[in-house]
Amino acid sequence: MKTNYQRFLDGEYCNRLDPEVLEMMVQTKRLLARFNATDIADGEIRADILRQMLGSIGKHSSIDINFTCQCGKHIFIGEKTIVNMNCTFLDENIVHIGNQVFIAPNVQLYTATHPILPQERFIEDWDENSGELFFRTRALPITIGDCAWIGGGAIILPGVTIGENTVIGAGSVVTRSIPANCMAVGNPCRVIRKLK
Repeated sequence: MKTNYQRFLDGEYCNRLDPEVLEMMVQTKRLLARFNATDIADGEIRADILRQMLGSIGKHSSIDINFTCQCGKHIFIGEKTIVNMNCTFLDENIVHIGNQVFIAPNVQLYTATHPILPQERFIEDWDENSGELFFRTRALPITIGDCAWIGGGAIILPGVTIGENTVIGAGSVVTRSIPANCMAVGNPCRVIRKLK
């Protein structure tokens, strides 16, 4: 039988967090506190914390100050990728970021979502002693292809894939996947130009 953790990674709705997930989140918050308190000039220490916290991070990749994430171990970053300051990655599911990706300041990646209808979102006969949450959540992976550039303040929603070489304009809200080799902007984000 699947654990709730596996159900979550499979994109299914659930309302209980397994102890291993809770422990992962606690450990990540501790590592984030250390990471964000470390002097920006202490590159070796910061890189070591990132290796402990993330699923993987490639050579010559970096994450700037005031970074926030949820699980950490679900984030996989390629080589020569730059994540600028004040970024938030809510990685309840897998976040794959390719090689040579630029992620500008204040970008937000959200893998978690909830049912739209309130009668589905909340548990009507919720028992506070059940160990379950009073609401349902599911999470869908996010993928950002090689050489993509995500503009400042963009928000990328659950289940979205950004194709390689694609540029997402600043402030865009990406609700659907965007193909490779294009520029896309707006809310909701739409392709406005092919790059090849």
